[in-house]
This record gives sequence, structure tokens and C-alpha cells, in this order.
Amino acid sequence: MKKFLLLCLLISDFAFSQMPNIAEVWLNKSQPYIGTIGNEKEEIKIRVNISEQNRKNDQEYFVSGYSLVENNYSKFEGKLKITKYQDGQKRSTVFGEYEFAEEPKGKHSGILKGKFVYTFMWNKKTQQIEKQYIEFIGDWKSYDGTLAYKTNWKN
Repeated sequence: MKKFLLLCLLISDFAFSQMPNIAEVWLNKSQPYIGTIGNEKEEIKIRVNISEQNRKNDQEYFVSGYSLVENNYSKFEGKLKITKYQDGQKRSTVFGEYEFAEEPKGKHSGILKGKFVYTFMWNKKTQQIEKQYIEFIGDWKSYDGTLAYKTNWKN
């Protein structure tokens, strides 16, 4: 009977354990991510204004913000999904996927989709994240399917 109660206790702890909420990380301290889009390496800026952890799946985050390429400003909504976590002695890494849908307003709006890598150092003394680095690598494809470009942006 004791073993059964212990097993039930362990299962309930596991079932109700949750990944820490790192929604604030995606906001990038209110700074835009900067990178390139296309073969000619045009500058792209991505700014996340809202980031919330999914209550039903703690590995997902809902985000919204805007993208800016030249004079083309588009609002977007989407999600980030954590697929793997590597905890290291000094450096930890989070791997995942993202998909952002820009508001449909013409030929230069579409879907941003790809993978991300979030690397950070954990300071045990201060219990704070230090030296964080986030990189997004993927593609942008217009809604009408006529345009497709490689993208890469980071903090």
C-alpha cells in the first residue's frame, strides 16, 4: 500500500510539473530582432510585443508583433514551440520551431516559419539568466505563393 501511495504521489508531481514560463525571453527586452531576408540580404526587423505561455501546453508560446522590411510594415501573430532542451554545466540551449502569420495585406505579406535556438548562461549565485542569445533561421513565403525567401534574424 505504501508503494502504491508513493507511486501515485510521484505520478501526480510529474503530471503537474510545468516548464518555467520564459515568455518574457521572446520579448527581447523590447528590442527588435535584426537580420536578413532574401538573396540580396535585405534587412528585416522583427519585434515581439506580446508573449504568453500556452496554458494547455507549457512548451508553446503565443506571440504577436510586427515585421519590417524596407517600408513594408506587417503585424503578425504566431507561436513558438520548444522541441528540445539541453541543460549544460555553464551553458544551456533550447531548440524549437516558430510560425508567424503576417496580416494579409498585399503581395508582400505571408508566413515566417522555421527553427530557433536559444542559448543562455545561468548564474547560480544571482539565480539570473546571463548572456542570452536567440537566433531564428527559416523561410518567408507570400500568401499567393509567388515569393519565397530565406530568413535569419537574432537578438
